[in-house]
Amino acid sequence: MANTWNAVVLWSLRHGPRRPGRLREEIGGISTKVLTETLRRLEFNGLVARRVYAEAPPRVEYELTALGRSLLGPIEAFGEWASDHADEVMAAQDRYEPAP
Repeated sequence: MANTWNAVVLWSLRHGPRRPGRLREEIGGISTKVLTETLRRLEFNGLVARRVYAEAPPRVEYELTALGRSLLGPIEAFGEWASDHADEVMAAQDRYEPAP
């Protein structure tokens, strides 16, 4: 979960399967390359399943596995914490002075 986009992509899949183009629209600010790398990493780790449909043109969808769904609670809790403490974090960043 250390990658910045992992939690964002997992959270975006919480309502069901999505095609990569729709994920990019919903997430915003993620390039096609980074989304592809993130989806492959999540699939490798068993958090996301990739489904390819035999159509012309080919259609691909991604959805959460049971293991991926098990992370939604912790992701939501972290998001709530970030929202609750955003002002404190920003204030700390404003006060920060790097050591010489």
